[in-house]
Amino acid sequence: MEAPLPNSKITRRGTLLGVAATLATPALLRAQSSDAFPQTEQPISTQVPVNRNVSSFRRQNWQDHFDTLGNGALLADITSRAVHYWGPDGETYRLFPSSVPMSEELTKRGYTKVVRKTEFPSWTPTANMRERDPTLPIRIEGGDPGNPLGTRAMYLGWPAYLVHGTHDTRKIGRMSSSGCIGLYNEHVEQLYPLVQVGTQVRLI
Repeated sequence: MEAPLPNSKITRRGTLLGVAATLATPALLRAQSSDAFPQTEQPISTQVPVNRNVSSFRRQNWQDHFDTLGNGALLADITSRAVHYWGPDGETYRLFPSSVPMSEELTKRGYTKVVRKTEFPSWTPTANMRERDPTLPIRIEGGDPGNPLGTRAMYLGWPAYLVHGTHDTRKIGRMSSSGCIGLYNEHVEQLYPLVQVGTQVRLI
């Protein structure tokens, strides 16, 4: 295990507790436009090994993913189910467990940026979602405990893709979304004020 990180709120105990909470819970997720109402995670194939240990949840270097820090950088690692944030000062670093898309077909990878931020976002299912499930509501207002976007949302340059919170803690650490990246509400609330509109984002 690496030594504690300078100027970071991550500790060995915090990381282990976050991962333990992630691994100890069942499944679900998805929210916003292309994101969806809570959906049950599909059974994990025995032919596709999935790492669910602390060694896969570790610090990464921004230089491996971005040319410059600019006004900050956000990395969503689908494999380790984690979100990394580096601040423009080169010192600020945060690492959080996340939910990830439930299939490769729903997974978007590449570079984009944060184009908008919202506190207590409302959620409106897309036409495709409603076609798949006509029982979905037309809209859920922000602050409603049934809102799959949680307390904060950061919208990406790709339509209907977000990094957002969730009221359903069972979703974190699972293949449970239709494309978006979900965080515990307490974690998205820590990340939200750090991330600026225009912050570069990579999903791998």
